[in-house]
Amino acid sequence: MRYRYLGRTGVQVSEYMLGTMSFGSDGNTDERECISIIHDALDCGINFIDTADTYSHGEAGGHRG
Repeated sequence: MRYRYLGRTGVQVSEYMLGTMSFGSDGNTDERECISIIHDALDCGINFIDTADTYSHGEAGGHRG
């Protein structure tokens, strides 16, 4: 995996990113499968994961209310 600096922060992020917009009730509702996808991405060296409070009404961002 190749990495790039995130602006001037000094933080290196993978060139590939995993998006979680399709995780949760608006997409893949199988929590175990979503967790497996994240672990597979981490095993490949991906350290840049896109989450947002609005994805699947907050489910994809890991926030449970």
